[in-house]
Amino acid sequence: MEIALQKIRKKIQPEQLFMLSVLLVNGGNYLYNLVLGRVLGPEKFADAAILITFLLVLSFVAMTFQLVTAKFSVVFEKSVFTAFISNTFRNALITGIVLGIAIVFFATNLQHFFKTTSSNMFVVFGLGVPFYFLMSVNRGIFQGKKELKSLSVTYQTEMISRLGITFLLLAFLQVLDTSLVIAIGIFCSFIFGLFPFKNKQIFQLKSIALPITEKKLVKNFFIITAFYELTQIVINNSDILLVKHYFEAHEAGLYASLALIGRVVYFIAWMFVMLLLPSVIQLKKEGKSTLPILIKYLGYIAFIAITIVAGCYLFPETIIKLLFGNEYLVIAPLLWKYALATGIFAISNIFAYYYLSLDKYVPVVLSGLFGMLQIVLILFFHESLAQVVYVQIFAMILLLIVQLSYFFYKDAKR
Repeated sequence: MEIALQKIRKKIQPEQLFMLSVLLVNGGNYLYNLVLGRVLGPEKFADAAILITFLLVLSFVAMTFQLVTAKFSVVFEKSVFTAFISNTFRNALITGIVLGIAIVFFATNLQHFFKTTSSNMFVVFGLGVPFYFLMSVNRGIFQGKKELKSLSVTYQTEMISRLGITFLLLAFLQVLDTSLVIAIGIFCSFIFGLFPFKNKQIFQLKSIALPITEKKLVKNFFIITAFYELTQIVINNSDILLVKHYFEAHEAGLYASLALIGRVVYFIAWMFVMLLLPSVIQLKKEGKSTLPILIKYLGYIAFIAITIVAGCYLFPETIIKLLFGNEYLVIAPLLWKYALATGIFAISNIFAYYYLSLDKYVPVVLSGLFGMLQIVLILFFHESLAQVVYVQIFAMILLLIVQLSYFFYKDAKR
C-alpha cells in the first residue's frame, strides 16, 4: 500500500498539486459566500458582498507586491535577492499600514456611500490590511521559487480559517452585527494566511541597499504591475460597488449573487496565471520560446469559459436554486450573460499577464483603458441590472478584440 502511495505521489507534478489546491481553496471560498447568501438573505448579503468585494480589491492591490516578488525571485540570486526581499517587505508593510489607516479613518464615509448598516466592519477590515501585504510578499517568494506546495498551504490556511471562524462566530455570537462578524473572520484569516513563511527577511524591518541597476528594474516593473492590478480592480469590482451605490439593498444583493456565480471562470483562470508568470520568465531567461505555454493556457481557459457559459445558459434556474435558493431566482436570466462577460475578460487577462511577464506593456495599457470605459458605461447606463451586464459584455468584447489584434500583430513581426 505504501509503495502504491509513493508511486502516486511521484506521478503528481507540483503544478497539478497546486491546481488541485486552488480548486479546493476556490471551492471553500465559494462555500463561504454561498452559505452567507443563504443564511443572510439578499439585503444583509449586500453588506457582506461589500466586504467580500473590498477583500478582492485588497487582493489585487497586494498582488502587485506578490507578482513583483515572484518575478525577481526568479531573476535575482544570493545577496541581491536578499536585499530585494528586505526592501520589498519594508515597502509592502508601509503600504499596508497607510491603506489600513485610510480605511479606518474614512470608515464612516464608506458606510454612507455604500449604504451599509455599520462602519465598524470597515474599521476591523482596515486593521487587517498590513498583514495581508506581508502575506503577499511571502507568497511571491513561494511562487517565484516554484515552491508550490508551500504556496498552496498559505491559501488553504487563509481560506479554512476565514470559513471556520466566521461561521463559528455567526453560530455562537448572534448578538453581534453580521457584517462585523464577517469582518472579524476576514481579519483573522489574514493572520493565518501568513503561515508557512518562507524566510526571516519577511519579518525584518531593516532595509538593505539594492544595486542601482536592479533597483531600476524593480521600480519599472512595479509601476506597470501596479497599473495593471488597478485595471483588474476596476474591471472586477467596479460593477458591484456601483450597483450597491445606485440600487436598493435587495437588488444589490441579487446582483452580488449573480457576480459570485458568474465569476467562476475568472477565479479558475487565476490559477493558470499563477503558473504562467514564473514559467514565462524562466523560459525567457533560458532563451526558449514562450508561445507554446501561452497557447496551452489559452486553450484551458477558453474551454472552461465555454463550458461554464453553456451551463449557465442551459440550467440558470437550477444553478441559482442549488447555490442561493428561491429568493434569488429573479436574477436567473442574466446568469449566462454575466458569465460571458467574465469569460471574455479571463481570456483577455491571459494575454495581458503573458506580455507583462515579457516586459511588454501595451496590453496592460489597453486593459486600463477598457477598465475606465466599463466604469463610464455603468455611470451612464444603470437603469436596470440587465443594462449593467450588457455594457460589461460590450466593453469586454472590445477588449478581447484589441488584445487579439496586438497578439497577431506581434506574432506577424516574428
